[in-house]
Amino acid sequence: MDNKNVKGTGLTNGQTIPLTIKRLGINGEGVGFFKRTVVFVPGALPGEEITAEVTKVFSNRAEAKIKRLRKKSNDRTTPPCPVYEECGGCQLQHLSYKAQLREKRDIVIQSFERHAKLGEKDITIKPVIGMKDPWNYRNKSQLQVRKQKGKVIAGLYGAGSHELVELTNCLVQHPETNRVTRQVVKILEDLNISIYHEKKRKGLVRTIVTRVGFETGQIQLVLVTSEENIPRKELLIKEVKKRLPEVKSVIQNVNGQRTSLIFGDKTFVLDGEEVIEESLGDLNFELSARAFFQLNPTQTVHLYDEVKKAAALTGKENIIDAYCGVGTIGLWLADNAREVRGMDVIKESIDDARKNAKSHGFQEKMTYDVGKAEEVVPKWIKEGFKPNVIVVDPPRTGCDETLLATMVKAKPDRIVYVSCNPSTLAKDSSYLMKKGYELQQLQPVDMFPQTSHIEVVSVFKRNTGNKK
Repeated sequence: MDNKNVKGTGLTNGQTIPLTIKRLGINGEGVGFFKRTVVFVPGALPGEEITAEVTKVFSNRAEAKIKRLRKKSNDRTTPPCPVYEECGGCQLQHLSYKAQLREKRDIVIQSFERHAKLGEKDITIKPVIGMKDPWNYRNKSQLQVRKQKGKVIAGLYGAGSHELVELTNCLVQHPETNRVTRQVVKILEDLNISIYHEKKRKGLVRTIVTRVGFETGQIQLVLVTSEENIPRKELLIKEVKKRLPEVKSVIQNVNGQRTSLIFGDKTFVLDGEEVIEESLGDLNFELSARAFFQLNPTQTVHLYDEVKKAAALTGKENIIDAYCGVGTIGLWLADNAREVRGMDVIKESIDDARKNAKSHGFQEKMTYDVGKAEEVVPKWIKEGFKPNVIVVDPPRTGCDETLLATMVKAKPDRIVYVSCNPSTLAKDSSYLMKKGYELQQLQPVDMFPQTSHIEVVSVFKRNTGNKK
């Protein structure tokens, strides 16, 4: 499409245009209009007047970059990260945190306007629950390992590219994940351990995954390798133990596939424990290498408290916790429930969920199965389990339509939908509202400061007067 005018936009690649930025888009880019064509500009902020250079033209929109900032937003700030613009892991470090919360609420509103045809007047959307300190909040890092100019580096792929940007001190990561990763990179380099080359599909170490328990201080290190055999494995383990004695769990995961997925199917304990422990509120959890656990423990407590409020439990309710992970939400609700059932496709997560239920004394009232929610839920209902509340926390793609239909058919009094993607939440909300559920409120929670991502707890109540 280079240097071509795409029919319908009136714009050409390389063209310079004036723009006033109206709002932020769902990916954190500035959104403006040029002769009724929507233009997305990374790095631009609402209220700013810019001169932009068009970089891509589509049939119904265009992308551009800032050429000159003519009028700057009062909310603009200097990003503290030295590789902020190259990395792409964060999108909003150039926006003050107070303004981030305001704009993230607007991103949720935009999603409902577009995908559910509901405006701010039609929905109850509360202010975003933010953080006192919006830095160093992530408990887990997953960095790709490469050899560049003879040097081993670990980092993330740059925004819109396949070039690795070295990250030695990520400002949104817990400092211990940064420190451990730096030491592991040094060990790999000192021992001349083979590093994976993506294009050639040769070499051994692909990814360094580090997870830290915020409350316990326990650290887990996972080396993702392309094959099972590690030359000089004993020496590698010895060096990790010597230089990083605080690491409680050293794991190897094997992923020899050409894939963007981090983990493969085979996992081995190289040294120490299979799991690390973490606490949320009064609950303790055992986390294995592949188990899903919320990345921001501080905000997770706020998120789950909102889920608890939304569920409005009296002690008599049967709960289904779909996409349950290691059972965190179910455990958060178990005290006030009659019975909790959950499912997940990752077997290790279900193993951990069962252990967690037992360790908290809830094994009699909590049941966990391996499988897809859309397959397991109908089976339970067929067996006579009647859910009063269904809590669903799906991936970014939202709920499978079969699951939505199954939930509606089960007729729970409430559906509590925890979403990490406002667009799919809005689409799924539209479906549920057509099937006799009233959207009572939306509570955004900022789980990922400095990024455009926003988590939302939504509450749907069954309209008993609707026969659908």
